[in-house]
Amino acid sequence: MIRGAKIGLRARQLTDVPVLHAEFYEDVAAQARANPRPWVPIPVSSGHSPFAVQEPSDTVAQFSVVDLESGALAGMASLWGVDSHNRSAHLGLSLLSAFRGRGLGTDIVRVLCEYGFAVRGLQRLQVDTVSDNAPMIAAATRAGFAPEGTLRRAAWIYGTFADLVILGLLSEEWASSRE
Repeated sequence: MIRGAKIGLRARQLTDVPVLHAEFYEDVAAQARANPRPWVPIPVSSGHSPFAVQEPSDTVAQFSVVDLESGALAGMASLWGVDSHNRSAHLGLSLLSAFRGRGLGTDIVRVLCEYGFAVRGLQRLQVDTVSDNAPMIAAATRAGFAPEGTLRRAAWIYGTFADLVILGLLSEEWASSRE
């Protein structure tokens, strides 16, 4: 487990899958905001849940988020689109509704940065989020990410187009912020 001040990131466990699937996948409108692919009905029992435990991958690192105070599953986080040639990746997170508003998002972003920069040796991390996702933008900004641009009407979300905001952080910026 990689620990932050409030959360830990650990490997996904089979018992996490039904909780994550019910909270994040079965809420179709929320899933449309988090995933660029169209929602299709997938029963958790099918083994095809997007939250199923995966084989290790060089391009994706999926974590379950644990609240260190209670030990409870608090959400999920990932590095995705890991590009070993350019040493870059995207990061994302989702918190279970009971854990939102507690300041965990910034801690999760910081721990993902620790993993990406210190463990994986990446030189750039990127956040891509819908422009009205104020909690994610705030968490990334507090963790040192800088706004880099907006992709206008780049995301189809439940019947309408939305802008995507891009934020980035370089390894040297992360290292200097830790000193």
